[in-house]
Amino acid sequence: MSLTRRLVLTVVALVVAVSLLVAGAATLVMRAYLTDRLDAELAQSTERARVQAGGNPVGDGPGGPFGSRPRPSALCGEPPRPSLGQSARSLTAVYTDDCRAGVQITESAGLRPLSSSALDVLADVDPDDEPLTVDLPGLGSVRVAATTTADGTVVVQGLPTGDLDETLTRLLWWEALLTVLGAAAAGLVGVVLVRRQLRPLREVAATAHEVTTLPLDSGVVGRTVRVPEKLTDPGNEVGQVGEALNRLLTHVEQALDARHESEQQVRQFLADASHELRTPLSTIRGYAELGRRTGTDQLTKVESEAARMSTLVDDMLLLARLDSGRPLEREPVDLSLLLAESVSDARVVDGGHTWRLELPDEPIEVPGDALRLHQAVTNLLGNASRHTPPGTVVTARLRLPDADHAVVEVHDDGPGIGPDLLPVVFERFTRGDSSRTRESGGAGLGTSLVAAIAEAHGGTVAVTSEPGSTTFGITLPRT
Repeated sequence: MSLTRRLVLTVVALVVAVSLLVAGAATLVMRAYLTDRLDAELAQSTERARVQAGGNPVGDGPGGPFGSRPRPSALCGEPPRPSLGQSARSLTAVYTDDCRAGVQITESAGLRPLSSSALDVLADVDPDDEPLTVDLPGLGSVRVAATTTADGTVVVQGLPTGDLDETLTRLLWWEALLTVLGAAAAGLVGVVLVRRQLRPLREVAATAHEVTTLPLDSGVVGRTVRVPEKLTDPGNEVGQVGEALNRLLTHVEQALDARHESEQQVRQFLADASHELRTPLSTIRGYAELGRRTGTDQLTKVESEAARMSTLVDDMLLLARLDSGRPLEREPVDLSLLLAESVSDARVVDGGHTWRLELPDEPIEVPGDALRLHQAVTNLLGNASRHTPPGTVVTARLRLPDADHAVVEVHDDGPGIGPDLLPVVFERFTRGDSSRTRESGGAGLGTSLVAAIAEAHGGTVAVTSEPGSTTFGITLPRT
């Protein structure tokens, strides 16, 4: 069932429920009102009947209800004469110790004696009771009340409830008719209003359907369609849905673009790795072929290229492990000692550069993998040695920017990094020389390994460079 139909049915059900409650309450109030009026009229009628009886229902005189002569035994079965002023269809019954009689005034002002079964029912009316409704055989529903005269005669006066019942019946029919008409009107108006109010939601749905037709399975997605700004007001429900859909579309676009970029990086990585591996393999094969033809020993050359290829494979495996989120060792690492050892090693390997070390007065420790952190620092020192001319001053320093972080910096006063290379310096297989010769250095994985190791420790890397000043920094958390 559609949302429009459910909302309309809900509105109609509420209208019907409220109408029934109002109709029920109105009927009860009207019934009570009409009953009170009938009881008031019955009280007046009962008082007139009691006065007419005069306390001597079988006595002589014109006031007696049984005639002018005292003939109680003979006249006990004769109908009494109603008192003056009684309304049509009212009934009067009198009861003495030795007789009973009753009569009803007809519409034509005639008198109709009450049957014995009706008198039996009226005989049970207690003069001390409040007016009550009884069902008399042949007469229907009658509102009755009883009173007692001074000589003990019981006079029962009754008024039919036909008018009251007819009024309530007509009221119920009108209420039912108005309820039906109200429900029909609520349904028609509800359909129009609900469709009009849900029109913005249909526009939001149309935007979602349009997105499903876009080619999102390949290539750069870019910016797709959006829900119009007028339908993104957070002050209403439709606006909240539209705003949420726009945020979802933005998130999906970013995720798909990131996936595409990752796929491109993987393709580039495979191409670069294949090229880097092909070079030492080709060299190994060439030297092996040369040795076979000339009978010379080329094992040293083969071992050198094999070691170079092994280093490249190890670096790629480490990057793959770090990318997969494999946890590293988490032990206290003395950065002061690590930096001192790395600079000492670099001074031994490359005596053509000037190496300096700046450490704080107190040792600084961070939790991490000592071997990987040493590799990251060594890579930065190796890059400074490899890409700067002899005589360049390389400074390794350790500092505390705040109580929660430690920063390892490698600074040199060499020629700096080109502006086109600086934004991608931490990407894999990024090299200062686009050619892939052994003389130009490594395979371009050094700085990408530094970035991966820093991120695996929850840290960051940064670089600033200009001619005469280049600084690589690794920021690591101390906790």
